[in-house]
Amino acid sequence: MNIEKLKRIQAYLLKRVHAAGWIGLGLLFVAGIVSWVGFNHVLETTNTEAFCISCHEMKDTSYEEYRLTTHASSRSGMRATCPDCHVPKSFGPKMVAKLRASKDVYHNLLGTIDTPEKFNARRLEMAEAVWARMKETDSRECRNCHDDQSFDYAKQSRRSAQMHQEGINAGQTCIDCHKGIAHRLPNVEQSIGAEKGGATQDVFHPEPVVKGETKAK
Repeated sequence: MNIEKLKRIQAYLLKRVHAAGWIGLGLLFVAGIVSWVGFNHVLETTNTEAFCISCHEMKDTSYEEYRLTTHASSRSGMRATCPDCHVPKSFGPKMVAKLRASKDVYHNLLGTIDTPEKFNARRLEMAEAVWARMKETDSRECRNCHDDQSFDYAKQSRRSAQMHQEGINAGQTCIDCHKGIAHRLPNVEQSIGAEKGGATQDVFHPEPVVKGETKAK
C-alpha cells in the first residue's frame, strides 16, 4: 500500500515538474519577445533626428548649421537626417556606432562642448574623427542615397562630371572631397595672415592614392 502511494506521489510530482517546466519556457519566450520589442523600440528611438538634437550641444550648433543645407531642405523635399549620415543601416556596424556614441553622454555630463566656444575649440578634432570613420567605410552612409555607378554625367555640370570621374578613377571616396556639406568646416590655415589654429589644406583635400600604387612599391 505504501509503495502504491509513493508511486502516485511520484507521478503527481513529475506532472507538476513538467507543467512548471512548460510554464517556465512559456514565460521565458514571452520575456524574450518583450525584451526584443523593448530593445528595438529603444534602438529606433535613439535613431531619430529628434533624439540626436535633444541635447543643446547638437541643437544649437550642428543642427543649426545642417538646417541651412540641401540635406535638410531640397527642391524635391527629400531629406537626410542625422542617423542617415551618421548611423549604419546594418545591425553589426550600427551596434558599434551606438556603443561609440555612448561616450557622448559622458561628455554631455562633463559639459565638454556645452558652449559655442568649447564646441568650436574641438570642432577640428570631432570633424577629423568623423572623416576618418567615413574614409574607413568608403563613405558607406553617403552611398545609401548616392550611387556613383548610377551617375548621369550628362545632367551634371562639366566640372562636376570631370571631378567625379577623376575621383572614381583615382580610388577616392565621397568624404575625400565633400567635407563641410552639412556642417561648417573647421578653420583653415593659409600661407598668409595670422595663425587660425585650424587644419592645413591637405586635411581637407588629401592626395588621391592611385590604385595599385602601394603594390608597385
